[in-house]
Amino acid sequence: MNVNQFQQELILYAHSIGIDKIGFASSDPFRELKNRLKRQQDLGYQSGFEEKDLEKRTTPSLLLNEAESIIAIAIAHPSRMENAPQGKKGERRGIFARASWGIDYHTVLRDRLAKLEQFIAKYNVDAKTRSMVDTGELSDRAVAERAGIGWSAKNCAVITPEFGSYVYLGEIITNIPFTPDTPMEDECGECRLCLDVCPTGALIEGGQLNAQRCIAFLTQTKSLLPDEFRTKIGNRIYGCDTCQTVCPKNKGKFNKHQLEFQADPEIAKPLLIPLLKMSNKEFKTKFGHVSGSWRGKKPIQRNAILALAHFKEESAIPNLIDLLENDVRPVIRGTAAWAIGKIGTEEGRLALNKALQIEIDGEVLNEIHKGLAFLTVN
Repeated sequence: MNVNQFQQELILYAHSIGIDKIGFASSDPFRELKNRLKRQQDLGYQSGFEEKDLEKRTTPSLLLNEAESIIAIAIAHPSRMENAPQGKKGERRGIFARASWGIDYHTVLRDRLAKLEQFIAKYNVDAKTRSMVDTGELSDRAVAERAGIGWSAKNCAVITPEFGSYVYLGEIITNIPFTPDTPMEDECGECRLCLDVCPTGALIEGGQLNAQRCIAFLTQTKSLLPDEFRTKIGNRIYGCDTCQTVCPKNKGKFNKHQLEFQADPEIAKPLLIPLLKMSNKEFKTKFGHVSGSWRGKKPIQRNAILALAHFKEESAIPNLIDLLENDVRPVIRGTAAWAIGKIGTEEGRLALNKALQIEIDGEVLNEIHKGLAFLTVN
């Protein structure tokens, strides 16, 4: 079997194991991407989660000797939640972004990529492969764009004609010289809805994101959230989908066929108050299998506190006071103090004044003063 025949066999096999799209690209350096990434670094727009070495991010041959091709894959995920519970007064709920519905996509895609690598090895025992998903050195989006999976849109997502931008991406670098696919034409046109509705103005221009302002990034940080963003995250406790949900190219794309990514409503849209005092063991038991758990419970709990302040949920005041008085983590105590002031009750005022007398952490004291200032205004 020659390479072209095997390429067709590989495509058929990929579809048989649940891969929705597969494409092929050359392993040439991503020179234009390197320039863009350097500019992102210079502007301070990167999140800090990325590989810092730009050569590794843009030169596949540094990651695999004798690299000839890159195989790109895409697996679709749902855009709608079946039987989504509705929050109400006294039972407020947070929301995980769609990328955290169902089983952690890293696990699912790594399984699919491993099967592809095994299939390749059976064809050629001398084949070399290296796969990666999200946390690898290469840019998944740049690879997918080159391989014709979709186009890189203004919202910095890859949009596919079949599934919209609701896809997970992964790739395999290999020494097999596959025939490359043709990149797609950009179909965003004059549309700029994603830029106009971004809650924090993180989308600077089409295709350029200041990750430091992106809610998807901010919800994953572990420190006190900067003041300007606290009222903008709403009830998001992990991630943000706004720039995808407004995209016309995503209209009517439901993608319900991948069972691993079907949302459990009580996990994807959980009650907020029970999150506040959840132990590490309880958190791992309930949320450990979803991608949104990777940073641990602290960011989720901090975001849950901010969500309760967003709703001005007075029933949460006793729980927030308990955190203010007893939690060992300054970030949680400080966020609770700020939220107590935002919600604005007499019980909260008394608790903040009491805490002011005994708190010793400078950042927490600052948050207590902010909370009391809200109450003065109210």
